[in-house]
Amino acid sequence: MIDTLVEDIRVAAGRIAPHVRETPLVDSPALSEATGAEILLKLENLQHTGSFKLRGATNKLLSLSEEERRRGVVAASSGNHGAAVAFAGRRLGVPVTVFVPAGASAAKTDAIRRYGADVREHGTDGLDTELHARAFAADSGMPYVSPYNDTAVIAGQGTIGRELRRQAKSLDAIVVSVGGGGLIAGIAADVKAHFPSVRVVGAVPANSPVMAASIRAGEIVQTPVLPTLSDGTAGGIEPGAVTFELCQALVDEWVEVSEAEIGNAMRHCLMIEHLLVEGSAGVAVAASIRCADGLRGARVAVVLCGANIAADTLRDVLRVAT
Repeated sequence: MIDTLVEDIRVAAGRIAPHVRETPLVDSPALSEATGAEILLKLENLQHTGSFKLRGATNKLLSLSEEERRRGVVAASSGNHGAAVAFAGRRLGVPVTVFVPAGASAAKTDAIRRYGADVREHGTDGLDTELHARAFAADSGMPYVSPYNDTAVIAGQGTIGRELRRQAKSLDAIVVSVGGGGLIAGIAADVKAHFPSVRVVGAVPANSPVMAASIRAGEIVQTPVLPTLSDGTAGGIEPGAVTFELCQALVDEWVEVSEAEIGNAMRHCLMIEHLLVEGSAGVAVAASIRCADGLRGARVAVVLCGANIAADTLRDVLRVAT
């Protein structure tokens, strides 16, 4: 499966190139000093729609037949994936319906609507919403675009790995936040195919550590989902998700970080790095700080996966620092 995925990533890179940004990789002197590692930040927060999700969504839509695109597609999302599918759909002339869970970030759902999608609400947990959306798609005869449980989507996300290899030249470790696992699976598959010794660190919020807990259990499990700044990684994992086996094979270490650590990382990015990031990106930064002893002296890429944060959440995060 991994060899096939690596080839799929190569094909995806050429396919989506006209539609996505190659995002910068920049050094962080402050984080490097704090950790004793050489920290490089991959700025997917600067991607169109403010998230890496555009890569996978675009690759999935372009992999469909003309007839499938004409019928339109269905997605489920807490925000970023829905915005990405809507954005890609508008560019490619594909009608898009997006289901979101109750309580999803207003900033993200508003963005989905602005990109022209039909937004519908169902469920209170990401997994409930995904299962409903998949059933709706099947009943309607429309392709379903999973946030992570689809090799075309994973291959699109994996194009970040190709960029990292070219931009960084060499890497000792990569730190990536994890929800459903599509981002880390794609990046790790590509990078490890060329640099097998690279250490891949999966970062999860302690309030919603479902993939890390599933890996420890040896099967997909559902854990309680407590409120978290990292709403982009919160929620359950679809039964049978292909990302589970990929994460088992490719992720070397799992790190859980607290809400306080996530908030501190977000404030650091805004006030020191001058980069606006959402909670899921803060998870990766927080994990790099937590793992400082193990990363000392290493050349490390930290993926800032998104920048979509509600104004009231941002105010709350900044208020803690005053």
